[in-house]
Amino acid sequence: MIREMDISDYSQVIELWSETEAMLLRDADSREIIEKYLKRNPNLSFVSLDGENIVGAILVGTDGRRGYVQHLAVNPNYRGKGLGAKLISAAVEALSEIGIAKTHLFVANENINAQAFYEKLGWFPRDEVRMFSFNSSNCGNI
Repeated sequence: MIREMDISDYSQVIELWSETEAMLLRDADSREIIEKYLKRNPNLSFVSLDGENIVGAILVGTDGRRGYVQHLAVNPNYRGKGLGAKLISAAVEALSEIGIAKTHLFVANENINAQAFYEKLGWFPRDEVRMFSFNSSNCGNI
């Protein structure tokens, strides 16, 4: 079953993300910041359940023009069953419903498995752009 992510899911979701290989987590993934993110981006992030256990999660937001997949993870015991594709589909559909047609995501350079997964679903790399970041806080891990 797939349903909208709620902040009450945070403990299970952060555990799943923490155990997922090549998942880049930062201080910005704290409960407080994720709660703000979910409030700013309602109806866009989802979890997949097996009973009461979260076995997949996708964190998605928008700037009003483009959609952004922040994190997607599926428990290794549930991979290969189409769950990741269903979570991506639910997020893209939810973005489409609010008028967002184009969605971006970031994948660690060394995460070849994730890159192959997204390409299989029709996503394509954007080699003509380079991401730059600026951090206005004193925290280097945000």
